[in-house]
Amino acid sequence: MKAVVVEQYAPIDQIGLQETGMPVAGPGQVRVRVEAASIGFVDGLKVEGRYQTKDPLPFTPGAEFAGVVDAVASDVTGFAPGMRVMGAARSGALAEYIAVPATAVEIMPDGLSMEAAAAFRTNYLTALYGLGERGTLSAGEQLLVLGAAGGTGVAAIQIGKLLGARVIAAASTEEKRNFAARFGADAVVDYTRTDWRDALKVETGGHGADVIFDPVGGEVSLQAFRSIAWNGRHLVVGFAAGAIPALPFNLPLLKGGLLIGVDVAQIARREPEAQTRVMTQLSAWLNDGKLVPVVGQVFAFADFRAAFRTMQTRAALGKMVVRIG
Repeated sequence: MKAVVVEQYAPIDQIGLQETGMPVAGPGQVRVRVEAASIGFVDGLKVEGRYQTKDPLPFTPGAEFAGVVDAVASDVTGFAPGMRVMGAARSGALAEYIAVPATAVEIMPDGLSMEAAAAFRTNYLTALYGLGERGTLSAGEQLLVLGAAGGTGVAAIQIGKLLGARVIAAASTEEKRNFAARFGADAVVDYTRTDWRDALKVETGGHGADVIFDPVGGEVSLQAFRSIAWNGRHLVVGFAAGAIPALPFNLPLLKGGLLIGVDVAQIARREPEAQTRVMTQLSAWLNDGKLVPVVGQVFAFADFRAAFRTMQTRAALGKMVVRIG
């Protein structure tokens, strides 16, 4: 089969497709013929060896996928060849086939495209876990979403609206702000302007943001925290801007605000009950048609590098998807 193979940590232009052996569905596993895989910010860091944990070399990047079950181990029940599934793994999705534990996949809801299924799990799990479980966002509260046109940002907009919040989307270009508004943002602000906090103050009626969803980092994070409401919650999701900000401790004191980490990579192990609650709710919204995952640009398998470059230059609208099958 063909797969993207990282033999040495390197920029994406130095990574290529290779012929590799087919994976075997071992005990407790299913093998999936991958039709679509998504690419997130973390995937780009892993390829270059810049993520906080390193995948052992050689490895195939990509954590989320959708496809058709191809083979099932004898001890696995509930799955059979031909079933349409979506799933997540530590790595290995940018390949024509992947073998994963049966617990890592679930049957796709009817009507969901392969591209949407591949772009769904991590972004929407992050958004609902962050906003619902960690941020305790309530109906009627003001939600500020930074990096609102990215994959997790637009997911946070949609989830925020489903939870009943008023959503203010912050993004750096008019195209991105229009994109955020298209998927439900009640208002938009341009955080590249020096006076953007004044615009935010107007939009919140002087109240400030009750919850800040922040996958961006850098200076904009510090400025956003300065505009938090009393008893507000600032959710630290990631650092797409590249810089990890240092928050002066007097700001939480003066604002009565909370700084809360959101790391979905750990919740299956540390908070399995929370993950079950979140995934159950997301599945219900999907099946009811209340939630339609946003698919960004779709790339052919041979053009996987372009998908990485688009994501890494922060030009992406939504999550990048590579069509494999």
